[in-house]
Amino acid sequence: MRNIILLGMVSFFADLSTEMVYPLIPLYLTSVFGATPALVGLIEGIAESLASLLRVFGGYISDKFKRKKPIAFAGYSTGLIYKLALLFAGSWTGVLAARVIDRFGKGIRTAPRDVLVSESGGDMKLGHSFGLHKMLDMAGSAAGILGAYFIMRAGDGEYRYKSIFVFSAIPMLFALALFIFIRETGKGGAKGGEAAKSGALKGGADGMAAEGESRQKPLRVFEGLRNLDGRLKVYLTVVFIFTLGNSSNTFLLLRAGNVGFDAATVVFLYFLYNIVSSLLSLPFGRLSDKLGRKRVLVAGYLVFSIVYAAFAWAGSKATIVAAFALYGVFTAATAGVERAFIAELAPRELKGTVLGLHSTIVGIALFPASLIAGLLWNAFGPVAPFALGAGLSLVAAVSLGVGLRPGNAKNA
Repeated sequence: MRNIILLGMVSFFADLSTEMVYPLIPLYLTSVFGATPALVGLIEGIAESLASLLRVFGGYISDKFKRKKPIAFAGYSTGLIYKLALLFAGSWTGVLAARVIDRFGKGIRTAPRDVLVSESGGDMKLGHSFGLHKMLDMAGSAAGILGAYFIMRAGDGEYRYKSIFVFSAIPMLFALALFIFIRETGKGGAKGGEAAKSGALKGGADGMAAEGESRQKPLRVFEGLRNLDGRLKVYLTVVFIFTLGNSSNTFLLLRAGNVGFDAATVVFLYFLYNIVSSLLSLPFGRLSDKLGRKRVLVAGYLVFSIVYAAFAWAGSKATIVAAFALYGVFTAATAGVERAFIAELAPRELKGTVLGLHSTIVGIALFPASLIAGLLWNAFGPVAPFALGAGLSLVAAVSLGVGLRPGNAKNA
């Protein structure tokens, strides 16, 4: 419990730092450097995808060396370099380089951090553990966005962006300092192997369950991935389909500006999304412990489809406001729950690798998703990319609902 709260506070301060900057990136690119939606999509697609490809390696390294804490610390450290790179960026290529640095760090830290969360819960169920972490994570995002909103209100022009880049480095220092108090869980403290205990994993790699053997032999990664639980393979396939329509959040911010909101109000709408997600993450995590991960995830995908349909055919500003709030519901219902689902079904010896693999699959799909969204926007207007996302989300919801065979009570 103590470790989860500390990890949650690390994410709180790190996301406070990051989200002071993130909603401003599309506005900064378009207003200062004259970037088009297609160029914004290209930048976000490259940054997110290149970094996401590293997540499976971050997970693999943490599995192999049993050292999650230093890998996570290294990943969070890049947040400081990111702010400096943004501060000195003189063109859109400089912003791209900064975004790659930031996403590189996220790619390295995500899987080992999630393994730490899954192994630190004690008697808490996984949905509760990940829900608590996500609640603090999103609360930090909301706080950072609110700070950006007030700075945007106080200043004008390029100066206000530079001011935020400087101030955003401070909370990242707090995030890094908290690592002093986080404990390395190690193998003996693992509590997240519920799938292995309950028989949810069928046909895992031979010999991986034995601790003594795993210390003497390298992880048989490819054999283990080939023999993943069938439900996990189905889910990873569904995630890929869904992500093809889930372009970067920058398009939501651009759409809000397109409807008529000023830059500061766009930032406030992003705050609304984050605060709703923070408030609901823990309840949805607990709900998934009771009703099953699959039911909550399917509901989340259906909500996403409604959200993107609202962004596509928004007839008023009120619709956009409601869509941002509902987007927070989607994130609360899926972000922590999917990690709990994966942690339950992954082999204990490959938990970090599989959590990283999930993020890598998302990254592979995110590049074409963002690029296609930008091209569709340029060619046909804002309706086209959001309509595509709504449709693919419906496909994902149906595929998950029909294709995922029943399992135990937690993931059925």
